[in-house]
Amino acid sequence: MTDLHLHPSLREPAQTSKAWPFEEARKLVKRYPDGKPGGEAILFETGYGPSGLPHIGTFNEVLRTTMVRRAYEALTGGAATRLVAFSDDMDGLRKVPDNVPNGDMLREYLGKPLTAIPDPFGKYESFAHHNNAMLREFLDRFGFQYEFVSSTEQYKAGAFDDALKNVLRHNQDILDIMLPTLRAERAATYSPILPVSPKSGIVLQVPVTVVDADKGLVSFEDEGETITHSILGGGAKLQWKVDWAMRWVALGVDYEMYGKDLTDSGVQSGKIAKALGGRKPEGLIYEMFLDEKGEKISKSKGNGLSLEQWLDYGSEESLAFFAYREPKAAKQLHIGVIPKAVDEYLQMRGNYAAQEPDKKLGNPVHHVHAARGEDMPSAELPVTFGLLLNLVGVMGADASKEQIWRYLGQYVEGANAETYPELDGLIDNAMAYNRDYVAPTLNRRKPQGGEGAALAALDAKLAALPADASADDIQNIVYEIGKNEAYGFENLRDWFKALYETLLGSSAGPRMGSFIALFGIDNTRRLIAEALA
Repeated sequence: MTDLHLHPSLREPAQTSKAWPFEEARKLVKRYPDGKPGGEAILFETGYGPSGLPHIGTFNEVLRTTMVRRAYEALTGGAATRLVAFSDDMDGLRKVPDNVPNGDMLREYLGKPLTAIPDPFGKYESFAHHNNAMLREFLDRFGFQYEFVSSTEQYKAGAFDDALKNVLRHNQDILDIMLPTLRAERAATYSPILPVSPKSGIVLQVPVTVVDADKGLVSFEDEGETITHSILGGGAKLQWKVDWAMRWVALGVDYEMYGKDLTDSGVQSGKIAKALGGRKPEGLIYEMFLDEKGEKISKSKGNGLSLEQWLDYGSEESLAFFAYREPKAAKQLHIGVIPKAVDEYLQMRGNYAAQEPDKKLGNPVHHVHAARGEDMPSAELPVTFGLLLNLVGVMGADASKEQIWRYLGQYVEGANAETYPELDGLIDNAMAYNRDYVAPTLNRRKPQGGEGAALAALDAKLAALPADASADDIQNIVYEIGKNEAYGFENLRDWFKALYETLLGSSAGPRMGSFIALFGIDNTRRLIAEALA
């Protein structure tokens, strides 16, 4: 198997592709025209704050970064790269998330490092370990290639000790950068260094005096006492903007994207990195995902979709497809966007094989599957997800998977779980989506005005058709009736809306010819009879 992003036919068009991963990757080519000095791998980094459960925004950053990584490899013919998924798990817990159990227990540990707080779920050695495990489980499931790095482990192992001494040497330079950006009240207590109290274990936010930079010693007030304390070996962490800059320099990060809400933080961290003798990485500033109310998704509020929720109702590929689209535009992320994402992904995938190489690189599905390190699936599905949802909807919430496959078997020769394993998974998604979000809202209304006569005409036309009539033949009949002025429809849209509301109980629906062919003429006539009754 050839890695999709390295296919020989795509290397030349990759140089000029306007797909955003390639535009981002060209920043790195410009940064290192001859490759990174010493033949080092280009280092991509993503950050995660495990103060709350990971959500799709967290996954999204790793996915998009991987897309840029693969685009860079394509541009350079396979230059070495690495991806570090960094967890800021030494951060002090500032507030208790709304969507975790045992909140009262967590309040007792406010201010302590996330790795020093018990897991409220009772599964792991700490709250951070639990959230880190959830993130890694999904990243592994998707097939990302990454190195997981824990902030706590790096600090405690002394991996950042030299970088911390460097921060102490440039403490005043950092203060000169940060203090003008802070309110007077915050500036009075601000310190680039956050010592971990040897008394309480809390990550302190107190003014710090540098005693000996080369030895890593500082002094500060702790419970009314002035103490001298080593910040090395886990004795402190850095205030996060300083921590971000320190990591860029210490690890040699070349690329990191972040959300629009961190734009100003990125500017300050870039200045601090320069003061420390390093260089800010390249990166994309992306827009935020919003919930259905238009509010920013937050780990602590838990108002976004979880990874598990999306996968209950849609495929992994559809999630990646949704994340790829328009990273610089804010998008609402809620349950209702999933069916459309599934079908748009499948449609784009169906177009891929016949496209010219440059068009393939602009097709979102190329980046979805390149990120997974796999070839493009060749299987085409016989029905859309929308059509599948409508079938499950009219069959009812009690319909079994076996019954759904029997219907599909009548429509598609040889259709079963073995021949269409991808469709088998989508049936599970459709059944769950129908059960939780469609069935409770379905309400078939009575026909009004000329709708009854139009439905009766449709019934008569269907009765004259053979059982295996094609979807196109059926669709032509539907069009013919809708265009007949005798039934009083101002346009075809009104006719289709009437069909959806009287037969399916929904204000929107599928292409009726395809639905009737799938559901069966006799079954559709039964729906019409029920509507007319």
